[in-house]
Amino acid sequence: MKLKQAIAITVIGALLYFSSQVIAADARQHTTEAIKHAEDAQIHGKAGHSKALLDHAQESLTHAKAAEKESAEAHQHITESIKHLEEAIAHAKQDHAEEATKHTAEALKHLRHSVTE
Repeated sequence: MKLKQAIAITVIGALLYFSSQVIAADARQHTTEAIKHAEDAQIHGKAGHSKALLDHAQESLTHAKAAEKESAEAHQHITESIKHLEEAIAHAKQDHAEEATKHTAEALKHLRHSVTE
């Protein structure tokens, strides 16, 4: 009976380990996408393209929120990036490219920290 319990515990442990690895990989993928779109938003913001900044910031926000749900370790930085992306979107909608770009830069800083910690 003890052998069966040991095998069951080992199998459950392995399943938990591999499922956590899949979740971490998904969170990293979402964070990578969030960074890519935030970088694109920043480029467009510096060029004064509020509409393109808005589109990329919204896409970045979608991925950042998905990453936040999947990654407890990087949660704080992801949460901060979401706040800044929401501010960037609000300013871009008002055609305030410079202020939106500042918030995008802060979001990028937090997104990058979330993948390096």
